[in-house]
Amino acid sequence: MPSEFTGVADVRERLTEAGYLVDESIETVVYLAERLQKPILVEGPAGVGKTELAKAVAEARGAELVRLQCYEGLDEAKALYEWNYKKQLLRITHARGGEAGQGEDWEEVEDDLFGEDYLLERPLLRALRNTRETVLLIDEVDKVDFEFEALLLEILSDFQITIPELGTVTGTHHPFVVLTSNNTRELSEALKRRCLYLYLDYPSVEREKQIVMSRVPEAPEQLADQLVRIVRSLRQLELKKPPSISETLDWARTLLALGFEHVDEDVAKSTMNVLLKYQQDVVKATGHLRLPPRPEMN
Repeated sequence: MPSEFTGVADVRERLTEAGYLVDESIETVVYLAERLQKPILVEGPAGVGKTELAKAVAEARGAELVRLQCYEGLDEAKALYEWNYKKQLLRITHARGGEAGQGEDWEEVEDDLFGEDYLLERPLLRALRNTRETVLLIDEVDKVDFEFEALLLEILSDFQITIPELGTVTGTHHPFVVLTSNNTRELSEALKRRCLYLYLDYPSVEREKQIVMSRVPEAPEQLADQLVRIVRSLRQLELKKPPSISETLDWARTLLALGFEHVDEDVAKSTMNVLLKYQQDVVKATGHLRLPPRPEMN
């Protein structure tokens, strides 16, 4: 299978085969990102499939997924590269000849210390130097500070970085880049200019039902329809953490594991902790639910 997509229809077909159901905006942006060699910035609430999109693209293209998980305080050493200090220390000790021995020339040792053998690749450098086709996922980029954003700008613009001891490292393959953001802060205009933009919201009832039927094929259609409508109604509440698509899938699997093919108030309340992760949300949701009783079996 070729790694590159041949068109929008090919994107749709291959992402669907990878288990990711797309819509017109998703398939178009993914195709253009590859053709134009531009990163995709995917924004939207947590749990709508932003990270899964990058995983699906990697699977569809037969590429290696390299993931940089962003967090507050992430620095260059953890994202790009760092030196193996323990190995360098051993090299220095050996060069000095230990407690008894003839030492080596220090200039030769210094050149050796900052060679490839002592370099530890982190996700960004690994994605640039990977000899395979690569999908680089920069996950939750809104958690890093503006200084780190500036570092990303250089990489996303030229797909190269400068390591003072080794020189400029240019990417061997142009990675397919996906940045995700949960909108916890506004990203810089400079970063946004370099990306194609895609906003993923919670899916419609019909699309989420399709996702459930695709990922949990053993679920009866009636049950899938009922539970996605319940989840949809819960997302309309002011919850601390609305249920994500993955939690909808977990709920479907939970109901099947317990032998339920219909959701009434008792069933919903007894399994609500699969959907919701805060007690205040559980209380609010259970007060909101008004479900018909389970149909009598003949």
